[in-house]
Amino acid sequence: MSEPPATTHARVEEIYRTESRRVLATLIRLLGDFDLAEEALHDAFMAASEGWPRDGEPANPRAWLVSTGRFKAIDALRRRARFDASQIEIADRLAADAEDAAARAQLGDLEDDRLRLVFTCCHPALTPEAQVALTLREVCGLTTEEIGRAFLTSASTVAQRIVRAKNKIRDARIPYQVPSRGELPDRLETVLHVVYLVFNEGYSASSGSSVTRADLSAEAIRLGRLIFELLPDPEVEGLLALMLLHDSRRRARATAEGELVLLDDQDRSLWDRDQIAEGLERVRRALASRRFGPFAVQAAIAAVHAAAPTAAATDWAEIAALYDVLLGLEPSPVVELNRAVAVAMRDGPAAGLALVEAILGRGDLAAYHFAHAARADLCRRLGRTDEARQAYARALELARQESERRFLERRLLELGGPGG
Repeated sequence: MSEPPATTHARVEEIYRTESRRVLATLIRLLGDFDLAEEALHDAFMAASEGWPRDGEPANPRAWLVSTGRFKAIDALRRRARFDASQIEIADRLAADAEDAAARAQLGDLEDDRLRLVFTCCHPALTPEAQVALTLREVCGLTTEEIGRAFLTSASTVAQRIVRAKNKIRDARIPYQVPSRGELPDRLETVLHVVYLVFNEGYSASSGSSVTRADLSAEAIRLGRLIFELLPDPEVEGLLALMLLHDSRRRARATAEGELVLLDDQDRSLWDRDQIAEGLERVRRALASRRFGPFAVQAAIAAVHAAAPTAAATDWAEIAALYDVLLGLEPSPVVELNRAVAVAMRDGPAAGLALVEAILGRGDLAAYHFAHAARADLCRRLGRTDEARQAYARALELARQESERRFLERRLLELGGPGG
């Protein structure tokens, strides 16, 4: 007996949330075209919405969706062949190996497709901006608006980058595959950067009502594990350690009502000790290799926080020293800002504030709400209330994440300023 339509439709929506990007990755491999695969994905889920209430959910939903999407694409190409004869050749080629593809379409055989897609999206023939935008859109399903907010650019600019990237992949016939072992090291830096951006969007959502998006964090960690299996490089392990250590705190980062909880105020009993143990061991191995890079150093910083039994016991001198190392490896205003916060915790708020104001005085991070929030907090701790209010107000203007906005509003109200 089939389930009630409402139940089945809810199940289709759940599978779309959890499986659609995996299905899309496999369809891109099978069809060889991004736009055709996206159309096939849409058609497959439409068929599921129409057919599953009547026929029941298949035993292997992902394989069913892949197979249905593939045949929907073949049918669409044959219809177009009435107007463009070249389409029939493509349709016939896709149909010829459909049975073989169906035989391979077991869940275990499809797991590598998203990794293949990551390397395709991060191909060196694409610009770095296009690599990041395409991966976040196609691999992880972020909207162009979400990507734009993450990079302080417009959604239309992001959309143009994605279209150009797809055209480049098609016209240059960029292969949909994991690079050879000899090519991997040169391709790795961009891939790791993209994976970390995906993790960051999940760990600290750029907008919306949720502080975190666990699905994105989990996907980034999964991709990190796959890449490490493929290339056991110290920097890959460093990134994986960094993500595990950050993600270990996810349950403590928000209250049951969705309010943001700062690191110092978090209930450390909620931290995931298994993730911390794995992360600490991976940090140790990455640093012991002496071939580590920026991600491993960031993981070492996260490890200092994870090892502290209480906020007061945090070794801020060690953290500040590690930020000095990180600045040497990867100088940037954001790293400078994080170092300034560590210096403030080590040497006092006045020392940190001088560094933050120097960064903002250069014009760096003017649109970065965390920089203004950091300045506001240091002014607050120094009793410079008017300046703290102004800085919190500026941070509130720039913040897009709802729980962060509510936190900033509470700080303003505590200081006697307007909260909204």
